[in-house]
Amino acid sequence: MDAPHGDLGPMLRLWRDRLSPVDVGLPVGEGRRSPGLRREELAALAGVSVDYLVRLEQGRSLRPSEQVAASFARALQLTDDERDHLYVVAGLLPPSPREVPTHIPPGAQRLIARLGDAPLVVFSAAWDLITWTPLWESLLDDPTLTSGNERNLLRRHFAEIDGQRPVGTITPVTTTEEFSASLVADLRRVRGRYPDDRNVAMLIGDLLASSPTFARLWHSGAVGEHQSERKIVRNSLVGLVELDCDVFTVAGADARIVVYTAATGSDAAAKLDFLRVSAVSATAVAPQH
Repeated sequence: MDAPHGDLGPMLRLWRDRLSPVDVGLPVGEGRRSPGLRREELAALAGVSVDYLVRLEQGRSLRPSEQVAASFARALQLTDDERDHLYVVAGLLPPSPREVPTHIPPGAQRLIARLGDAPLVVFSAAWDLITWTPLWESLLDDPTLTSGNERNLLRRHFAEIDGQRPVGTITPVTTTEEFSASLVADLRRVRGRYPDDRNVAMLIGDLLASSPTFARLWHSGAVGEHQSERKIVRNSLVGLVELDCDVFTVAGADARIVVYTAATGSDAAAKLDFLRVSAVSATAVAPQH
């Protein structure tokens, strides 16, 4: 790619100024001099420091990484064309349609913000963690404590199955074998859909080499789509919580929105309400991603 040019800083400021705090799940509050996001709010949503955002907007830094550019595109709720322009002015190649997308369309982003009081997480088609709500963080592990490969659901699951890491906090109501087989069949479908995605190829290669369980299921040749099911979550504050788990696919983005819910008035709903209070308090102190 050619060297980045001076449009990056002005575009980031324009996109930040036009985005309402309400659309990202933040309170409007008082004392705002403009209707858009403050720098510290965008920095928290994108997972970067305020100082780094200032340097980008002032043109003192010009070339963010692909990961940072993708985070800004999601945080700013850019359209596909705007996201591609962000990549170009940052000196990066826009994502290929033959690679697993990590961008979430603006409409889906607004929906996710309005569902912020539910335990919700968004994965890519290859089950890489993209974003999550505060209640998800309170109910399960804090995703900010992991990075890179550790944020892939299949890597974590098969490392647990084969004894390479401690068993996590989520247990499927169905058998572990059925859950594992569903994930593997789903990944084969993703591999066929995105044949040029190097990360998917690396994921499969790493799991074949490290997980006998994955290798056995992969060589069965099964193809399918992972379905919703109930889960039992072990939480340090409220103990065991049995929840309905539903997976929704974002049309055009192939992202997966995973939501946990409980029936009104149930013991599980009461436990979620308790955790929701701690989630709101934590967000008020230090908003994430």
